[in-house]
Amino acid sequence: MPYCPIVGTLGYVLSPDKQNVLLVHRNARPEDDQLGKYNGLGGKMEMNEDIVECMKREIYEEAGIECIEMRLRGTVNWTNFGPKGENWLGFIFLIDAFEGDIKMQNDEGELHWIPINKMNDLPIWDGDRLFLPLVFDSDQRIFHGYMPYDFDRPIGWSYTRI
Repeated sequence: MPYCPIVGTLGYVLSPDKQNVLLVHRNARPEDDQLGKYNGLGGKMEMNEDIVECMKREIYEEAGIECIEMRLRGTVNWTNFGPKGENWLGFIFLIDAFEGDIKMQNDEGELHWIPINKMNDLPIWDGDRLFLPLVFDSDQRIFHGYMPYDFDRPIGWSYTRI
């Protein structure tokens, strides 16, 4: 059977002092598979865009800001993810600079500035705890990870850096 993942982006917008990250608290839709969790911003790539355009569009749609400086930190291949058991290939970005005024609410929930060192204190996906240290560390190499899920729980994690 061919592997046909959903391709998406996940972006972490840094505050100007690089101490905080903008996260969405997914609390707006009761039917949301991620209800109650905090997450970066992002979503599915559309057929007529490249992955950078996708990330910029998603950040604009979800936070109302324009990405000025951004960098790819890594990719994650999530298999059998969530209640629908979907396969995702996610491109993970840090947004180092932006323009505009952040809208602090979107269709998914409220946006909050969270100290980077406090992210693990929040209700986030268990798998995020495994790859987030690679997103925010000082190693400039890009990571490429594989994280199989058993619905809501990661059952493995491996990655390569180049």
